[in-house]
Amino acid sequence: MLTVTGLTVIRGRGRQQHCVRLPHLELAAGQILAVTGQSGCGKSTLLEALGLLLKPEQVEVFQLGQPSIDLAALQRAEKESQLAQIRAQHLGFVLQSGGLLPYLNVRDNIQLPRRILGLAAESERIEQAIVTLNLEHLLNKRPSALSIGERQRVACLRAIAHEPQLLLADEPTAALDPHSARRLFEVFLDMVNALQLSALVVSHDWALVKSFNLPILQAHSEPGESTFALV
Repeated sequence: MLTVTGLTVIRGRGRQQHCVRLPHLELAAGQILAVTGQSGCGKSTLLEALGLLLKPEQVEVFQLGQPSIDLAALQRAEKESQLAQIRAQHLGFVLQSGGLLPYLNVRDNIQLPRRILGLAAESERIEQAIVTLNLEHLLNKRPSALSIGERQRVACLRAIAHEPQLLLADEPTAALDPHSARRLFEVFLDMVNALQLSALVVSHDWALVKSFNLPILQAHSEPGESTFALV
């Protein structure tokens, strides 16, 4: 589903420059990797590059999907409109803050990615997920009326509403208490498996990651540089 080789991303300049490297990664459909490492090592930067939000300094192979899309070739050719379309259609994002639009109610937030792509607003799988996440009674409420945990459940569902091929989550449980974090993680894994997505989840909660026995893509950091590898 996702194959990356020789990815290098550079942030900052001079003494503030930090290089993030991903020598090789293969991610299959239905597979989830936890991305871990010390604060400031470049976990979010890596997700931004894989999410087509940040152009890498160098990448040898960058392929997504079945049939495979050659993202590296599109980036080298600076095909920004095509990359934007791929990002909207094939990628899903879960942010630490949730990122819900405050002026839309829960149902409209969930349906937004599908409407943007011209898909039917509702789907059987998403309706089932609404029930699984216990969101039925919240559908007409605005994000401001929700708890942090409720907002994160909605954000997770919105990220998969258009059934993308790759899901990228940046600290989705960071603001939750341990019980809520574990419950959200359980549902998150179930949805990824049910839809056969590929997923990368940045997490600082190593105990939570280990309790689910997830494969780990860990940062090995030196001054000015981090290299991510499976452990």
